[in-house]
Amino acid sequence: MAVIQWFPGHMAKAIRQMEENVHLVDIVFELVDARIPASSRNPEVTRIAKNKPHLIILTKKDLADPQQTAAWLNYYRAQGQPAIAIDSRANVTPKQITKIAMGILSDKLVAEQEKGLKERPMRAMTVGVPNVGKSTLLNHLVNRKAAQVGDTPGVTKGQQWLRSSKHLELLDTPGILWPKFKDQETAQKLALTGAIKEKLYAKDDVALFALNFFRTYHRAALIDRYHLVEADLDLSDVDLLLKITEKVGMRDDYLRASDRLILDARHKKLGGFTLDRAPQAGDAHNG
Repeated sequence: MAVIQWFPGHMAKAIRQMEENVHLVDIVFELVDARIPASSRNPEVTRIAKNKPHLIILTKKDLADPQQTAAWLNYYRAQGQPAIAIDSRANVTPKQITKIAMGILSDKLVAEQEKGLKERPMRAMTVGVPNVGKSTLLNHLVNRKAAQVGDTPGVTKGQQWLRSSKHLELLDTPGILWPKFKDQETAQKLALTGAIKEKLYAKDDVALFALNFFRTYHRAALIDRYHLVEADLDLSDVDLLLKITEKVGMRDDYLRASDRLILDARHKKLGGFTLDRAPQAGDAHNG
């Protein structure tokens, strides 16, 4: 299996900018993909956010397994970690996020009022891995205008302040990955859900990983989508990929079929799925 690895210079720069600007915000909005709520959490964000109030926002909930999403939310809340699952395009989303952030920061906002400080908008830094749906959410939060708030200290190229409402301003940051994965399974999950550029991974490796997952948790979806029979799922991952290649009319072009399988998964042709299984409340974090 080809090892998936990266860390281009622009990501190192983005992390540096986050470190420089985190003191300007009241809260960090960490966007994670609802299909991989653990694997898309960037340890660099945890390190940089330190003691800042933190809201985990599970994006793309429409692509995930609803039961697993609910279980993940229960898990995070049991840890005392505020979390919400959203459809970035839903009309209620901006109000939902603003309301939760105000709740998290209520003590700080009240304390400022008692000191006689002028009421001001909350400031949030939005962070997440590439392709997590950050642009979609931000464009919705700012009514698709993406208007810069103005000359605010600490803003460098690639980061900008956006006004969502009179209650909320957002510091946008580029999507960032981290220098080294804890394991290749995390890399495969990020690749399958689209966080890693295609040229950085072998599609057949990711397709085999996907097959292993779907045969374990969503057997009926595989059978229906690729006109298989139950006995086909007893084949090895490689033989099953070859069988699907044949079934979709690609003869022995398993690389093309790998691409089809990956895109089918991303576009919900195999149903909603969650690659990271939620721990039970109180369990260790299981990625």
